[in-house]
Order: sequence, then structure tokens, then C-alpha cells
Amino acid sequence: MTDRIEAAAAELRPLLQDFILWARENAPGTDSNLVGPVALWHRLTASDDVSRWKRADLRKVLLERMPQVVEDPDAAADGMVPALRAYLTFLSETGRLSKGSSPLRDLMAELDRLEDDFVDAMEDLVAEQDDEEYDEEDEEEIEGLGDFEPFADDLAELPTIRLRPDAELARAVRRSPLIGKARDLALWVGSERRVGETSLLTDAEITEAVAALGLPVPQGGDQPLSDRVPALWNIWNLAIDLDFLQPEGEDTVGADPDAADWPFEDDDDALDVWMAGLHSVDYGDPELDDEDATIALSGLTRALLVRILLASGSRSLPELRAELAEAAAEYDERGAEAWAAATAKYGDPLNPVLDWLAGYGMAEVEHDQVRLTPLGMEGVVHLADDSDIELDARPAIDAMTAFDLLTFSAELPEEEADAEFAAWMELREPAKAARELLEAAAEDDADALIRVQAASMVGSLGEVAVPAWQEALDEPSLHPYAATHLAQLGVDDAPTPTQADTHWLILDMLTISAGLGRPEFVSSLDDIGTASSLVGLLDVIWKVPHPHLEELLEAIEQAHPDKQVGKAAKRALFKARSAHN
Repeated sequence: MTDRIEAAAAELRPLLQDFILWARENAPGTDSNLVGPVALWHRLTASDDVSRWKRADLRKVLLERMPQVVEDPDAAADGMVPALRAYLTFLSETGRLSKGSSPLRDLMAELDRLEDDFVDAMEDLVAEQDDEEYDEEDEEEIEGLGDFEPFADDLAELPTIRLRPDAELARAVRRSPLIGKARDLALWVGSERRVGETSLLTDAEITEAVAALGLPVPQGGDQPLSDRVPALWNIWNLAIDLDFLQPEGEDTVGADPDAADWPFEDDDDALDVWMAGLHSVDYGDPELDDEDATIALSGLTRALLVRILLASGSRSLPELRAELAEAAAEYDERGAEAWAAATAKYGDPLNPVLDWLAGYGMAEVEHDQVRLTPLGMEGVVHLADDSDIELDARPAIDAMTAFDLLTFSAELPEEEADAEFAAWMELREPAKAARELLEAAAEDDADALIRVQAASMVGSLGEVAVPAWQEALDEPSLHPYAATHLAQLGVDDAPTPTQADTHWLILDMLTISAGLGRPEFVSSLDDIGTASSLVGLLDVIWKVPHPHLEELLEAIEQAHPDKQVGKAAKRALFKARSAHN
């Protein structure tokens, strides 16, 4: 489906661009952006011809498809039908309404008939979204033992968290005992094993499964056997989280064929499995005979993790135990009672927590000190991100790729970015580092900020970067920078920077300033020169094959206060699109 959407969008793009230009003169006030989704889903669900519209298509697209895909129902309620009226008028008046379409007057009449129903459908969506947001706000107001939100300010003040490279983390993942047990359980389950309603497995099967996993076999007890093996069900649930176990029918379950291949050799595949099971940290919470007591300690594992993170990754076990006992009593009226029950059952309420974290490769205990492993630090950063808490987490300097350095440095204050670059360079041979930076900058010719960042860093290396600059001459997006720096260094046989090179550099600068907001964009245009200078530039810059050329010309037309500049930008945009098409 994704390929079909991309192909249809590419087919529609020139037509929609012409409509935008037409609408400015013939239908001012039309929100042209609202036409795109309608035209796209018309092409995907109603017609193989983007210009053939029938009355029945309108109902199919507006009432059946749009409520399922629209991103902003509020805006759609206000402007989608008027925008579609303008679009259909455009198709008709420009001779683009294909043979076989309904007459324009019939299409307009159908739109009039459907408009109220469409607006009602959008308003229903708005109401649903409001209800969901209200429910989310209610949930956020109730803090639990494992919530990260109360620690958000303290987490924001933590020093930079350094994360280990994927290859190192993947090696740790492959050693995870719990993932190995989840695989073993899946292999024991096999294919098409029937499951029951009250207990997934019979007592005989439970005994077999427990033995297959090397878990202790429960002895005696008044409770059913299925209630006395919580460790088995935690691993069962983990196997489901990891997709090692999957339902095969209404009452059967089976092992995924890939489960037998664990541990996976590919680092990305191994890490994907581990991330799929990250929320299994909750399985480490104590499980007590009293359900309310179990609930009172839910979130205990996360509560321990966030406190260790706040201590930069290592914390005294006795201190943790005392602090968490106090927190459990504070968050739930039965917390103190539940803590006592967990102490009686486990010896220490943190024992199941630490056992699970150790089994998942996230924590280690040594001499009453609990420490997050590199894998544990990675996991807690992701859990914080799930709670919408941003941490200053970056790859370790020795593990940071050139692309990592460029990406993170682009978001940092200048002094901090310089320090990061200096630390990175201490571990690398300068000429090789220059090549790595320029290769990273060439990965995406649409990323002007990364390109400028790389050029600045490599430029600071001086003559040692000459070989890297010479190689970069063959990369179109970097040629302007390479030619400029080689000329500044006085390198023999270096190409003289051309006017096109200068224009590319200008477009990169404008791309970056456009991302900062309208005032910064207008200011950067003023830096180029007077209005007449801009007009002269626009008359030639449309020829540069820059990935952001068209959107920049549109932005200049809309943002610049001088009408002559706006007209010049419009002419340049037309020429650029004509050349592109």
C-alpha cells in the first residue's frame, strides 16, 4: 500500500502544484493543502484517472475514506469541501476534467448535498479526539509508583548520558537469560498447541514447561498449580512480547519459525527483539496473593530504575530499599502493608525486581551496589522517552560516528558543539576524520544543516583535509563547499568556484534559516542584499538543482515584503517547475 500511495502522490504532484497557482488568482482564501488528501484517496479508491470525477466518488472519498485518514478534522470541517469545489472548478476551467466525469454542475450539487454530513463526521472526530485528550489528562494527573514524570526536572538536569554502540549492546542482548528462556518456552510450545480458557496449560503441561525452562517445580500448596508458577507466565508473556509465541487460531498458539534462530546474528535484529520486550520490566514487580497488594507495588521496577538513573547509574541497595519502601507507602494506602507482604514472600521486595532486570541484561548487583549496565542505561533512556521526558543522551565519544557527531552538534550551543568535536577528534586521525564527516554529509543531499555543519568542521582542519575535499568534488551537494575550501587553501589545480556553486551555498543558508522561522528567513534574505539584488538573483537561481529550491521560492514569494521580489520568486518558481517537469 505504501508503494501505491507514493506512486499516486507522485502522479498528482504536478497537477496539485498547478492548482495552487490557479487558486491564488481564482479562488483566494482556499486552503489548497486540504485538496491533497482528497485527490490522493480519490485516485487510490475511486478512479485510476486523477482527472475523472463522478458524483459517486464524492461520497466514497468524503464520507467513507476521509473520516479514517484525515489528520486535522477541525480544519477539514471548515475548509475541505470549499477547497474541493475550487479544485473541481479548476479541473473544469482548465480543460483537465476527463471525459467520463460527471458534469461540473452535478458535482457541485452533490457537494452541496454531502457537505452537512461531512462536517458532522469531522465534528464527531473532533469530539472523539477531545475525549481522548481529556482521558489522557485524567490519567496523567494520577501518579503511580513507577511514573517518571515527578522526576522530570531532576532528569533534565542530569549530565550527558553516554550510550554504547549498537554492536556492543547487541552482544549483551544475545546473552540475556530471559530472552533465551522465552525462546526455549516457544520451542517447547511448538506449533498449534491448544490453550485452555481458565489456564493456558494443563497441570501436566505446566510441569513439563517449568522443567524445560529450568524453573523450580512448586511443591504442595492449596492453590491451583497455574497460580503457583508466576515465573512461567511472565516468561510466557515475554515470549509473546518478543513475537516468539503467536496465536495460530481461536484456541491454539505456536512458536514463530524465527524463534529457533535466536540469538540472531544481525545486530539490528537482536536489538529489535530486545526493544520489543523492554516493557517487560513491569514483570519484575512483586506478585502477591492479595491482588490489591500486588497493585500497590505495581511500578516498583520502574521506580528503582529511575532512581538509579538519577544517581548516574549506580545506587546503594540499602538506600534504594528504604527509599522505595517509603515511596510505596506514599503512593498507595496499602503500600506499607504490601511491602511487608513482599518482604515475607521474597525476603526482600526488590529481589524479584533485580532478578528480572539482571535476566534482561539491564542491572547488576555487586557488594550491595546496584548498577545499570550499558543495556540498562539504553533501556531507561527509552522508557523516559516513552514518558515524553527528554534526556541529554548521546553516543559515547569512542562510539560516535561522524553522522552522530553532526546530528547532535547541530542541536547544541556553539561552545558545547566545539567541545564535542574536539573530544571526537582526539580519537581519530585528522585526514580520516575529514573523509568520514564529508561522507556522512553526503548521505542526504536534502539535509543542508548537516552539510553546513560538516563543512565547518572539516574546514577547521586546514590542509590535512585537502584529500577529503578533493574527493568531495565528485559529490554534487558538496562540490560547492569543496571548491570553495580548496580555493581558499590555494591548492594547485583546484577548480574555481562557479556562480552555481555560490548559488548552492546561498540556497543551503536559506534552507537553514527557513527552518528557524519567518523572521529569521526574512532577515537572511535581507543579508543577501537589496530588493533589486534579490530580483537579479531570483532570475538565475532557479536553474540550480537544489532539493529545496521550489519550497524556498514559494517561501520567498510569501514572506518577502517587496512585491517585486515576490513576483520574481513566482516567475522563478514557474521556470523551475517547468524545467523539472
